[in-house]
Formats: sequence, structure tokens, C-alpha cells
Amino acid sequence: MHRRDPAAKLLPLGVFLVALATVHRGLPWMAAGAVTILAAGFLAARLPIGRAFLRGTVVLPFTGTVALISWLSGDPARALELLVKSYLSALAVVLVVATSPLPGLFRRLELLGIPPFLLMVAQLVYRYLFVIAGEAAHMRTAAMSRGGMSFRAAAGAVAVLFARSHERAAAIHQAMLARGFQGQFMPLLPPRFSTADALFAAGVISAVLVLRLASERAA
Repeated sequence: MHRRDPAAKLLPLGVFLVALATVHRGLPWMAAGAVTILAAGFLAARLPIGRAFLRGTVVLPFTGTVALISWLSGDPARALELLVKSYLSALAVVLVVATSPLPGLFRRLELLGIPPFLLMVAQLVYRYLFVIAGEAAHMRTAAMSRGGMSFRAAAGAVAVLFARSHERAAAIHQAMLARGFQGQFMPLLPPRFSTADALFAAGVISAVLVLRLASERAA
């Protein structure tokens, strides 16, 4: 899984999302088969299944609101369908992201037609979000060592954090321009889509399509 080209995982991911979104009566069978395929993927990638399945719940607070509205409006089946589809979709995305280097993944998304500006913003956010989180952790440690942090002090710390983040962003931007950055991250290695990647993508896509057809017939 980790050695496969990101495109060999993005293409099956797209087919999986479309197949899952368009299934209706056969959703229970489709969901059971999808969980099996995703669990096999996490095992093949040697990723902790429990933690991965837990990370898939990150979308439930957002879709749960819409599902609750559907439930209160008298359509519990629709609410349950929304929760199942959103959770399985998030789980599939987690598998692809966890097994693909982020630069290569963004590079393949750009070749598939995603606007480069959006991808560049996402890369910058991912790269420097940890820097901001580390800065916030250092500020919290310094405040706790001074005897704790009140609500007023916490509000001031947030303002300081934003100011430092802006300064850090400006310095990083100037450094990137000084090194010849032209609005695009260049990959260290050229992308290579091998025969093994093609076979992997074809196998997963075939499994998803067979599962989709079988779930509709079983329903």
C-alpha cells in the first residue's frame, strides 16, 4: 500500500466514493463489504485499525447535524444513511492519506485537474500547522510555569499567537521568494505509474464495482 503510486489509490477512491454515494437499497450490504475492504487495506498497510476507524469519526459532528435534522423531520432512514455514507467515505480518505506521501498526493491531484492554488494552500497549511501548534504549546508551558492562565490571559495569548503566526508567515514567504519559489512545489522524484500500480488500481476498482452490483441485487 505504501509503495503504490498515489494515483493508483486516488482513482479507486473516486470510484469508491461514487459507488457509495449512489447506493440506496443495498446500503447494508455495501457498507459491510466496504468495511471489509477498508479493514483489509489498513491491515495490508500495517496501520492500527482501531485508531484509523476512530479517526473516521471526525466527519460525524458535521454530518450528524444534518442527520439530526432529517431524523426530526420524520426520515430516520435518511439520517442513518447519511451517517453511514459519510463515515465510510472519511475512512477511505484516511486510508489513502495515511499511505501516500503528501507531496506526491498533491502532485497527482494537480494532474487530475484540481486547482493548483488550492493545493498549494493546503500544503502550506499542513506544513506549518505543526509549527503554530508547537508555538502554542510553548506559550502554554510558559504561562503554566508562571502560576496558571486566567481567561483574560488566555485571550491575550491567542492574540499574541496570531501576531507571531503572521510574522512567521511573512518571514517564510520572504525566504521562499529568496530561494526562487514560483508558486509551485517541485517534486524531488518524478512520478512513476508502474504496472504493479495499474494492476492494484484495476483490482480495487473491480472489487468495488462487483460489491456495488452485488449489494443492489441482494437488496
